[in-house]
Amino acid sequence: MANLSLFQSLRKPTFARLYFAQTISLFGDALTWLGLALLAFELAGKDSAVVLSVALTLRVTAFVILSPIAGAIADRLDRKLILVITHIARMLIVGTLPFVNAVWQIYVLVFALNVFNAFFTPTYQATIPLVTSKAEYASAIALSAATYQLLGVLGPGIAGSVSTWIGARQIFFLDAISFLIAAVLIFTLPNQLRVKQSEPLEESRVVSKIIGDVKEGTIRLFANAFIRYALFLQLVASIAGAQILVNTVGYIKGTLQLSSLEYGWVMAAFGIGATVAAVTVVAIGKKWEHTAIVPFGAILITSAILPANYVGLVSLMLLWAIAGMGQVFVNLPTQTLIADQIPSNFQGRVYGAHFAWSHLWWAVSYPIAGCLGSQGNMSFLYGSLIGFTVLTGVQILLSPKTHEHQHEYLSHDHEHIHDEHHQHDHHEGVLLTEPHTHIHEHLQIRHRHAHYTDIHHLHSH
Repeated sequence: MANLSLFQSLRKPTFARLYFAQTISLFGDALTWLGLALLAFELAGKDSAVVLSVALTLRVTAFVILSPIAGAIADRLDRKLILVITHIARMLIVGTLPFVNAVWQIYVLVFALNVFNAFFTPTYQATIPLVTSKAEYASAIALSAATYQLLGVLGPGIAGSVSTWIGARQIFFLDAISFLIAAVLIFTLPNQLRVKQSEPLEESRVVSKIIGDVKEGTIRLFANAFIRYALFLQLVASIAGAQILVNTVGYIKGTLQLSSLEYGWVMAAFGIGATVAAVTVVAIGKKWEHTAIVPFGAILITSAILPANYVGLVSLMLLWAIAGMGQVFVNLPTQTLIADQIPSNFQGRVYGAHFAWSHLWWAVSYPIAGCLGSQGNMSFLYGSLIGFTVLTGVQILLSPKTHEHQHEYLSHDHEHIHDEHHQHDHHEGVLLTEPHTHIHEHLQIRHRHAHYTDIHHLHSH
């Protein structure tokens, strides 16, 4: 029933159009990156790993730098206009990719493309409250986040299957059409999507507020032992995942001397594994703690790439399906941990900080993958060894020593009178012999391994 509740927000036509526009846009992103992998191999051959690693690093760099700024701009302009412009711009950029004939052109177009991507994502997230009610908002956010995570892993597999039918360069035309469809869906949304500013902020205050929110989100992100542990395990998964995204095309088309068709099959296997994990992760989460699922996923994806340099097509497809499962087992429970561990009024800042830090991991991992891919045919083996080294360090230094639990502070007033069992100080003027009220603050601790709730009373006056 919890899974079904995610889709209740789609009953509102305005949000449904916005959501389907996002889904089509994410599918377009998947087409872009698979097409770029094939294009990089066509132009650079054995050096395609370097080309891809640079391109993907430019992508996450644009996200980390520009997303906070985009969020501030989204508070001042019509968000519908921003969303339409970002889609049209991306349509035009990917429409030129089939005509690329030099590596430097890939770098320029990729950076330009992801400047607009960086503006789309936070603007979309900020638009959801404008097109949903308070009752629908939570499920709408959850559905959008789940779709983003799922298509991030499934997308390359779906795109790989599509590329086998229409060709490597032609895939960019389909990509452009997807962005156009998404732009039309957003354009048909009613009225403007603009937030009224109670008091316009000076630019210096805007920058200061952005920095303050990112700082506070980061502090809370790293202060929680469980989330900090999961975040660094995402680094492990990023190291292994970057090897897959950067070096698979070179291994399939270079080492194994196979075609784009087989490359599509392998990436589709990665997506199938991710799908299986996404379907089962909720059921597994009822039996295992999140801090057990996340390291299991990190071990799964890191182990999957260990023997990959020594196998053929069928075995590689099986390994990549396992790797896809591992990637989801790391990413989705980490998102849930934030929701479980962070008070709702701080979750926006923590999710924003998590977005920046998790993309920073990829900015570190892509160059590693490119460097290993350019040095020979052992990139997967060495990448796995690096991943296991980081995993060991994280497990020794950051693994929480206690079970997961959630702290939540609740406050209320109630009347009471002092007796021999109930004594505490009061402000001047309060008669201790008369019934009176004051605020009680409760620290509620929810233990995942228990079937009861402990309440400890903390008094504040």
